[in-house]
Amino acid sequence: MEEQQNENQLNIELAEEIAEGIFSNLAIITHSNTEFVLDFIRVMPGIPKAKVKSRIILTPEHAKRLMHAMQDNIEKFEAAHGRIKTQDETPFPMGFGGPTAQA
Repeated sequence: MEEQQNENQLNIELAEEIAEGIFSNLAIITHSNTEFVLDFIRVMPGIPKAKVKSRIILTPEHAKRLMHAMQDNIEKFEAAHGRIKTQDETPFPMGFGGPTAQA
């Protein structure tokens, strides 16, 4: 039984630069018949241009597995920390609700 467990284990390596992560406050999802593309973007207040910081390409099956995993984790988070509040007025807040920068 122990040998079978070792065969099914996956050794995952996390490089130091990847472990730091990328901050994103906007995600754009597109898809074709063979793949889902998730672009993670960092939008800064008062700056009308933003760059894609990371792109993840998934098969439809893995996209669905990711969706279920996210739903499960959000439910667990909310059970421990309370409901996550969202703002549904706009798809993404370009101005972040604060004053516009002026020189």
